[in-house]
Amino acid sequence: MAEDQTKRKFYLTTPIYYANSRPHVGSAYTTIACDVIARYKRMCGYDVAYLTGMDEHGVNIERAAEKQGISEQELVDRNCKIFQDLWTLLGISNTHFIRTTSGKHARGVQELIRRTRRVSPDAIFKRKYEGRYCIYDNLYVSDSPEPANCPTCGRPAELVSEENYFFRLSAYQEKLLDLYKQNPQFVVPDFRFNEVKSFVESGLKDISISRKSIKWGIPWPDDPEHVFYVWYDALTSYMTGIGFGSAGEKDRAEFARYWPADIHAMGKEIIRFHAVYWPAFLMAAGVQLPKQIVAHGWLLFEQEKMSKSKGNVAYPEPIVKAFDELTGAKVGNDALRYYLLRETVFGQDGNFSREALIARYNADLANGLGNLASRTLTMISNYCGGVIPDAHTGAGPFSKSYTDFIGAFSEVSLQIILEAYDVFGFAGAILSIWELIASADRYLVLEKPWALASESARRDELERVLYAAAESIRFVTILAHPVIPDATEKIWHQLGLPGSVASQRIDRVLDADRKLLPGTHIRKPEGVFPRIDKKEALERIEAMENEIRNSGSSRSGAAQPRATEATSGSGTSGAAATAAQPGTSGQAAATAATGATLATPPAPAANTKISIEDFAKIELRVGVVKSAEKVQGADKLLKLLVDIGDEVRQVLAGIALAYQPEQLVGRKVVIVANLAPRKLRGQESNGMLLAASDGADGKPVLCTFAEDIMPGAKVK
Repeated sequence: MAEDQTKRKFYLTTPIYYANSRPHVGSAYTTIACDVIARYKRMCGYDVAYLTGMDEHGVNIERAAEKQGISEQELVDRNCKIFQDLWTLLGISNTHFIRTTSGKHARGVQELIRRTRRVSPDAIFKRKYEGRYCIYDNLYVSDSPEPANCPTCGRPAELVSEENYFFRLSAYQEKLLDLYKQNPQFVVPDFRFNEVKSFVESGLKDISISRKSIKWGIPWPDDPEHVFYVWYDALTSYMTGIGFGSAGEKDRAEFARYWPADIHAMGKEIIRFHAVYWPAFLMAAGVQLPKQIVAHGWLLFEQEKMSKSKGNVAYPEPIVKAFDELTGAKVGNDALRYYLLRETVFGQDGNFSREALIARYNADLANGLGNLASRTLTMISNYCGGVIPDAHTGAGPFSKSYTDFIGAFSEVSLQIILEAYDVFGFAGAILSIWELIASADRYLVLEKPWALASESARRDELERVLYAAAESIRFVTILAHPVIPDATEKIWHQLGLPGSVASQRIDRVLDADRKLLPGTHIRKPEGVFPRIDKKEALERIEAMENEIRNSGSSRSGAAQPRATEATSGSGTSGAAATAAQPGTSGQAAATAATGATLATPPAPAANTKISIEDFAKIELRVGVVKSAEKVQGADKLLKLLVDIGDEVRQVLAGIALAYQPEQLVGRKVVIVANLAPRKLRGQESNGMLLAASDGADGKPVLCTFAEDIMPGAKVK
């Protein structure tokens, strides 16, 4: 603790998850987003406390336990383990975990109400309540006995009539409006803040904070017939989780260190409780208020909010485990994290798709960062003896391509990414980082280090290019670590760097004393993101999800995956692939895969004409080669992954004698996109490249473009 006192503190929380059922991808999204914030702040030098936990009281728990014929404690213990196991699987770096059934939490809740009675004696009063209450969202819907539906979930609210303790929320309307005026960033994003302000401006009603008809809860001090209303109970966990209400000196010091919370993060449906009720409760008790409430949108599945009752729920465990098993590597956590944060603008609703997740993994992770790291480190291993080369800063003037490339990794780029992280712009930060990865790929294609390696007189140029590429990997590895922690640690290790990425200062990544040292021995290059087959992945995920559903979503433990042997490294990005080979002399021709061999289609007879309708049947598209590698056991074949705009295709091309794999990455090609998939050397392919040959030596020359053109554009 003494060492921590020298650092700036940062305290953030997830919502306290309700313990009546298994978490789905939406729950994981909130926790992952908070984990990114926590990791980022640690890398900025903060002493971070990160709390999550379980809300384990209320009528829903009572009813669920009764239905299953077990005690409430047994039910919440079982479900708590499911949550904790999931956070472990997802690498969540929380420092604190609170359960509302713990003794320390109960003491803290009772302490908060006692303080409220001392500081604001009129804030708590007792009267009879009669109205409609939603047991699913723990929300008082109406103060009238007339039938009403819950505004959150739409279910009919139940009639409640009993004597309760009330909190005089109506007395805090002006105080809350003053709070909002003085703190324009108290709730983000702005449009959520406007909703909160409108709700308060429309008038506040006093709310019940105890229940008499429920027994499963924290007893009210000096009136044990009542238990605390579940929201008063749950919200207080943000303080009890870091020591509030404890008699221990260490706990009191921890609370003094970290409170108030810097961020409470949650889904938009519970913002009212956090931005209205919670600050009013704290005002009444004379406790400092949290600094900021951050609300994100819903994660939609098939354009609807995920709901177990609708059967449109996606679970995180099958996704992570399926990716890990199919690749033989620990990639599932990074794949899920990257997709959720890249595809959704934080604060707005996002759409979840398993197919899109797999496509993103193959295109951005396998073909992007993974391919850049693999090809760069492999060239350093092959051309430089596995040692980081010298940048040769004193060996003559820099080329324009070098200065342009190095210029991209500048203070301006760094600040854009850091500022995006600071305002929860995860998608923007990722986009900027991946633009740097793309620039590194373009630089290698332009400089052709594989060609430089064959000319001893250009050794300094080769080493300068490879040093720049390796340094760019160090740069993006640090910046991407909060989002994809597993792969970045592997790449860091392969670069031969000491310690861990997590221990680096993300805001000092450009400092001269932190750059790669020439002479550093790299470790064996290994692919961190093996590609994955879309069809196989979807089948595996669906099988695991069915096991979860069939076993009951609230039973103990995560579903056990199917017994299957893990495979590695041979998947595709959701589309199969095909091959290209030179055609006949003097003309561009595509070649097709037929069985186990490449067959060149017969040339049309001289002067044979085809109709425009025949030509229109062929779909030619612009493609960009994302990766290339040799096919084992086939001297002439290369396996390419080609981006054609709306998807990435695998293409097996008979051009290995004419092109080295490194020469092809980033090259624009023409692909026949509407051919039926064929098997070649045991691998499926889907598409053909166009190439030409002059007939002298049969060497193919790929069709390409001199001007810039977007992948996916039609060739007519």
